[in-house]
Amino acid sequence: MASILDEYEDSLSRSAVLQTGCPTVGIPHSGYVNAQLEKEAPIFTKQRIDFTPAERITSLVVSCNQLCMSLGKDTLLRIDLGKASEPNRVELGRKDDAKVHKMFLDHTGSHLLIALSSTEVLYMNRNGQKVRPLARWKGQLVESVGWNKALGNESSTGPILVGTAQGQIFEAELSASEGGLFGPAPDLYFRPLYVLNEEGGPAPVCSLEAERGPDGRGFVIATTRQRLFQFIGRAVDDAETQGFSGLFAAYTDHPPPFREFPSNLGYSELAFYTPKLRSAPRAFAWMMGDGVLYGSLDCGRPDSLLSEERVWEYPAGVGPGASPPLAIVLTQFHFLLLLADRVEAVCTLTGQVVLRDHFLEKFGPLRHMVKDSSTGHLWAYTERAVFRYHVQREARDVWRTYLDMNRFDLAKEYCRERPDCLDTVLAREADFCFRQHRYLESARCYALTQSYFEEIALKFLEARQEEALAEFLQRKLAGLKPTERTQATLLTTWLTELYLSRLGALQGDPDALSLYRDTRECFRTFLSSPRHKEWLFASRASIHELLASHGDTEHMVYFAVIMQDYERVVAYHCQHEAYEEALAVLAGHRDPQLFYKFSPVLIRHIPRQLVDAWIEMGSRLDARQLIPALVNYSQGGEAQQVSQAIRYMEFCVNVLGETEQAIHNYLLSLYARGQPASLLAYLEQAGASPHRVHYDLKYALRLCAEHGHHRACVHVYKVLELYEEAVDLALQVDVDLAKQCADLPEEDEELRKKLWLKIARHVVQEEEDVQTAMACLASCPLLKIEDVLPFFPDFVTIDHFKEAICSSLKAYNHHIQELQREMEEATASAQRIRRDLQELRGRYGTVEPQDKCSACDFPLLNRPFYLFLCGHMFHADCLLQAVRPGLPAYKQAKLEELQRKLGAAPPPTKGSAKAKEAEAGASAGGPSREQLKADLDELVAAECVYCGELMIRSIDRPFIDPQHYEEEHRSWL
Repeated sequence: MASILDEYEDSLSRSAVLQTGCPTVGIPHSGYVNAQLEKEAPIFTKQRIDFTPAERITSLVVSCNQLCMSLGKDTLLRIDLGKASEPNRVELGRKDDAKVHKMFLDHTGSHLLIALSSTEVLYMNRNGQKVRPLARWKGQLVESVGWNKALGNESSTGPILVGTAQGQIFEAELSASEGGLFGPAPDLYFRPLYVLNEEGGPAPVCSLEAERGPDGRGFVIATTRQRLFQFIGRAVDDAETQGFSGLFAAYTDHPPPFREFPSNLGYSELAFYTPKLRSAPRAFAWMMGDGVLYGSLDCGRPDSLLSEERVWEYPAGVGPGASPPLAIVLTQFHFLLLLADRVEAVCTLTGQVVLRDHFLEKFGPLRHMVKDSSTGHLWAYTERAVFRYHVQREARDVWRTYLDMNRFDLAKEYCRERPDCLDTVLAREADFCFRQHRYLESARCYALTQSYFEEIALKFLEARQEEALAEFLQRKLAGLKPTERTQATLLTTWLTELYLSRLGALQGDPDALSLYRDTRECFRTFLSSPRHKEWLFASRASIHELLASHGDTEHMVYFAVIMQDYERVVAYHCQHEAYEEALAVLAGHRDPQLFYKFSPVLIRHIPRQLVDAWIEMGSRLDARQLIPALVNYSQGGEAQQVSQAIRYMEFCVNVLGETEQAIHNYLLSLYARGQPASLLAYLEQAGASPHRVHYDLKYALRLCAEHGHHRACVHVYKVLELYEEAVDLALQVDVDLAKQCADLPEEDEELRKKLWLKIARHVVQEEEDVQTAMACLASCPLLKIEDVLPFFPDFVTIDHFKEAICSSLKAYNHHIQELQREMEEATASAQRIRRDLQELRGRYGTVEPQDKCSACDFPLLNRPFYLFLCGHMFHADCLLQAVRPGLPAYKQAKLEELQRKLGAAPPPTKGSAKAKEAEAGASAGGPSREQLKADLDELVAAECVYCGELMIRSIDRPFIDPQHYEEEHRSWL
């Protein structure tokens, strides 16, 4: 029989194609292509395990990828699904007719319980090969086990719960440790806790689930054929008292809360859904007579864990009177019912059957169905075959169900990774909110969709919802890409127009003052939003035009500040004569270019404050670019105007240390016009060196002459070293000043004498004061009485000059005596020199045969040599080689020329007439050989190479020539 999974897959694919299409209400286009290239795999895929049992399968359990099945009555087969090719076969060793009633495997896959129909229970650990009977459990037909997921591990189960067919709930603990013959039993204890009753008395405990919530509370859910009981209490983790006894003790005096249904299958089964292993369960499903009770588990509720309960009735043909369900498993969004011939999957959201999977008759009737919580696989078996269901992408179409239920948050959660589906959900949510008149929420949703922009905008315009339209436009603007500049300009301009129109409508209404303030704050938030800054900056020209057209100067300034368009802000303040506000913006922004641009305007109205701002800016401003503003301002000639300009120029010169000539020249002009007293002080402070002053000397001279500042002119003449002009001008002002100028050329006595003569002529001829003239003569030692006598008139008597003439005669007499003394000393020195020369002619040195050259350390007498008075001896060629490197270039050239001429001269021949004739001819035509040798000796042997000046000059030369250093270094290795 063919499986109906293919039919379900086809129908699911067709449904998916239909339901993921574009919505037709309000948004005719979603911007996505929904074509499916291939069929989508079904959620539940069945696979038959390639396994043919030797005997019929009586029971099967799976947990943590460990599968255990009982075959016949005496065989146990264990399979690690990770190593499915290595099954482990264990014989139970039963000789009686007892059959396997049920098997239970814990969440770790380590502890296996085998309940026999003879009311015996066997235990086996995954790491053991021996089945061990549980003596304390004997006499109880076990129907259910509640494992301890919090304390259980591979070696111990921790406290667990055991439900029996007699309605009793026991607490037990098992240990995997195996002792010897007299070792400890695996069942550490087995004690009764509670008895479940129905109307007729004790009822079998069909299901037991023990869990712990995130807050540390423990809870137990137990079911009978018709009732579901809840036990809630604080879990105990103490090593001595841990267990469930405290939890059940709270219900000794009163029964626990329970849910009861009248119909009866004769059994029931409880299934939990846990998202992750060892986490708290999220949902439950209880299969009982009336249907399936499904709901959520809320561990935070104090009275009951069950919430959002609802009963899904069995599908047609399923139930107590027809084909009763045998087992139930719960997944995230479905529960699967096992029937004798098929498996039916029901969606927990809608209650609709989404799968009917029939099994072939050849495999026999289905026995049971279990779920491996660690892998999510579902297992079903008959007596002859085992099947496994894979659950794939169970939540892929859940969004559509939530969408139909108008639960948009959950719909978006389950299609977040599918943009086309998410767009459909958002569009449906936007339409829903629009119909509910929740326009702002609708705008936020519309902004996230791919719907036509124009249609959405028109919807809000027709509904007169400008606020929602602004919200929609803002969110659309935030989602634009950097390349979509045109769209950004459109949106920012539109938003600005909307805000301005709304502000204009509210501004004149006193009753809407609060709304006006809120709208203004929203508008400012929009203008200053960091997300929109790029777009607002690109559209700033259009926005400024809109603000200007509405006359909103307040927001014009606000927007300009945000865009850092301080030039526009300052210009606005200047136009409205708010000069101090303009200066405050300049001082806060500290942009030099703005200072240069607006200083000519501001200095006419707030000069002192502007100069203070300039000074605060310090070196960030170029004073040269501020000079035009100062010039225009100071042309008025008022003292206050000139003083402010001088204050800033003095700051530049004295504090900033400006050396620009234009600045110093301008300061000079300001001093010359407004503060003459400071002019000379500035010039003197600048110094008297023409190379160190920073002003133009010629400009300063012309400026001082134009304004009649003679002392300043004299100082400039002195700096220019025009001492005659300085003295001439100083004589018009002050004689003492002229005397100071006359003493300046210290190295030129002739010029000094000339200047002093000018002063003397001025004193005698202009002032006609003989006493002052004589004092002037005494001030300068260069002047004599005979130099100044021609300046006096003829009627002056000699009595006025008697002292001066006597002093002059005494000076001449003293000078003659000094000359005589110097002549005597020179004569004595010449005689001593002649005597030393005579002694030098008689000095000689002795050379012994064993003496060696001081340079090459070879015998000296082998070759021509030189002997110096200091005692050093050198071969002629050794001395030449030692002296040559230390000679200047021109002397080296002369040495080479002498050697060349000496080599070309003929050797002397004693007693030969021809030799004498040749020597005479050489003397007539050029220097003789003897003369050449004398010149060579004078050049080479003028001083000892070790004791003379040549050695002193070579003190900074290295001992080893740098060019031969490497060669010398290698020779030493």
